[in-house]
Amino acid sequence: MRMSDSEQLKDLILQTKFVYILGAGINSEKPANSAVWDLSERGWNPIPIHPKDAGASIAGYPIRRSIEDGALTEIVVLFLAPERVREAVKGLLVTNYYSPPLVWFQHGSEDNITESWLDDAGWNYVKNDCIVRFAERHDLSRESVVIPWFKQVQSDDDSGCSVWSAHEFQEDSEKSETELEWIGDLRDLEFSKLSIPRYIRSLRNEDESLEECARRLAN
Repeated sequence: MRMSDSEQLKDLILQTKFVYILGAGINSEKPANSAVWDLSERGWNPIPIHPKDAGASIAGYPIRRSIEDGALTEIVVLFLAPERVREAVKGLLVTNYYSPPLVWFQHGSEDNITESWLDDAGWNYVKNDCIVRFAERHDLSRESVVIPWFKQVQSDDDSGCSVWSAHEFQEDSEKSETELEWIGDLRDLEFSKLSIPRYIRSLRNEDESLEECARRLAN
């Protein structure tokens, strides 16, 4: 169902802490990159998604390769061409059936076929508006969630081993010269269904928090 500029939409955005931004890479001239900066300055925790630039960061927020199965999605903002929008939303419809996020079509990403899918599924979406401009128009802001993030890359010594590292909230990161195996924050580490987060969770000692475990493994 299409949502318009309303108190309901304002409340939904204010209640949301983490905003997925598909198409946000390291190119600072792209609107998606600017949206990460703008939303973070207003207190949201943006989650940039960009397959090519995954492993780097924008404004200290790590870029993921994709939205992982098990991820808790509340708002998904699309800075994608219409043909890529279909692929992205199709994936969301499959993996988020029981907890649908609000899908936000940025200008230029609108697609009638994708919108019909969302209508049929009963999902909420926004079009013909910009989420940053919406926040500015209504002077919306919130408190950021201070949360660490973690990364695993292949070792650069040809040993075939992996290197697990812990990073503080808004700590900048450059893309590794070796293959990125996983990247995400503490929430991703807790809920992702991928093999690496599941393995890290399995290494927790008794009476040890997941964050303590993840930091211990990085030392």
